Amino acid sequence: MTDSTPSDEAHGGDGATPTSVAEVAADPQEEDTSAQTLARQSSIAFGGNLIKKVFGFLIVAVITRLVSPSVYGLFILATSIVLFVQAFASLGLPKAVDYFVPQYLQSGERGKARGVIVEVVVLVLITSGLTAVVIYVSAGTIAAAFDEPALATALIVLTITIPLLAIYNVLLASFNAIKRLQYRVYTRDIVRPTVRLTATAALLFLGYGLLGLVGGYVVGLLTAIVVGTVLLRRRVPEITEVQTRTVKPRSLLWYSMPLAVAGVIYTVLGQVDYFVIGYFQSSEGVGIYRVGYMLAANLLIVFSSVSPVFKPLIAEAKDDDEAVQQRFRTAMRWVAGLTLPLALTLAIGAEVYLALVFTPQYAVAGAAVVVLCVGYFVSVTCGGPDGALLQGMGYSRLVFANTILLVLTNITVSILLVPRIGITGAAIGTASALAVAGIAALIEVYYLRGIHPFTTDLAKVFVAAVPAAVAGWLVMTLAPGLLLAAVGIPAAVLVTYAGVLVATDAFTEEDVEVAEQFGPDVRRLVSAAQE
Repeated sequence: MTDSTPSDEAHGGDGATPTSVAEVAADPQEEDTSAQTLARQSSIAFGGNLIKKVFGFLIVAVITRLVSPSVYGLFILATSIVLFVQAFASLGLPKAVDYFVPQYLQSGERGKARGVIVEVVVLVLITSGLTAVVIYVSAGTIAAAFDEPALATALIVLTITIPLLAIYNVLLASFNAIKRLQYRVYTRDIVRPTVRLTATAALLFLGYGLLGLVGGYVVGLLTAIVVGTVLLRRRVPEITEVQTRTVKPRSLLWYSMPLAVAGVIYTVLGQVDYFVIGYFQSSEGVGIYRVGYMLAANLLIVFSSVSPVFKPLIAEAKDDDEAVQQRFRTAMRWVAGLTLPLALTLAIGAEVYLALVFTPQYAVAGAAVVVLCVGYFVSVTCGGPDGALLQGMGYSRLVFANTILLVLTNITVSILLVPRIGITGAAIGTASALAVAGIAALIEVYYLRGIHPFTTDLAKVFVAAVPAAVAGWLVMTLAPGLLLAAVGIPAAVLVTYAGVLVATDAFTEEDVEVAEQFGPDVRRLVSAAQE
């Protein structure tokens, strides 16, 4: 007998009236459309991501001024190794939380929704705890492989973060599943970076160097877990105060195992560049590339704001092709429209921002930033670099296959190019991989379900980017100094881009509905532009 699924058990219930995820997650007095829910929760997540990005840049700005690129590179190598093994140790189970929990809540089975979270926590603690022991024992061997003796000390301290990261990811997935992203923002985007910045700065000023970087990372993560757990227990009684109903682990593992392997492979994508650069060049090259990679990764801010609520919305309607396509088109049009100005700004002014925010020695990563911007933009407009659309539709094995394609492309191109052109070669490897995997996902969804994001309204968004790019380039060329260029490029891009959107009548009725969730001022602007 196979394990039952949420749809199979919808009539069993917990003795409670069926409650939709929108009712559980938002205001019980208010019925939202999917577009309104997407906009409201995404706006919360966007605010959190913006705060997180600011703190992230502050942390790195402090680090790059207090330690050398080689010490920072060692820290990146250590955390990359930990993140790699942690992705494997968790078995992809946190991803099962925001897939199954929305479905159980939709059918009113709150006890089983709680059961999913409890069982995932128990399983990831066991597997990640065992993995931490293995890394602790192997720290010296790993350090010797990279010919960096100090790496062993960093790895030994960081082993504690392997089970901590597993619990942290379950907490975030739980907030995603019930669409209460404000708690995700408090935990991930405010508490963790604030504590990490304070602890790291204090330890570095005391002269702890590499250990100071590691210590700040651990303290920030531990504090975020404590705060997130308190929020979940006290603010989400519909999950934490119901009786737990067991869900057979087999159904969780059947969905999550392909995503576990995909998660490992995807983590390799994020870290393989550092491994290849560290192997062929030096830890200094790793540190410089990391700064450029972080700058380009800002392009994910819009998609990472949409993704936490996008996947549950797709999971709710996964058997309704029309609803899935409508939600996909709405999400991707807004993602593309809001990401394009940022992509143009970063690509045009990469060296300017690297030199100003960090130090001039990091400006050499400018070409890498431009290449990465292209790859990231393609991936976010194809359903997300993590296959969020396919995950929500239940195609976890396709996500697995695409991730293999992604990482093989990245490794092959990086190994071929890094010895020849350095960190720019690593950027080309990552960008190529992101583009190939994203396009593959679009083809698969269209082939299986006839779903695609392409509309005339989306085309208008891309057309507006051309004159905006020209305006930004002119400012970059004519600006007399770095500071004026840094301010002038985004201003020119945004004004030109918005003007072309208005001139081409690119705003729709649905845009007004979505804009309503961002506040009355935004709604009035969109309504005026539409008229």
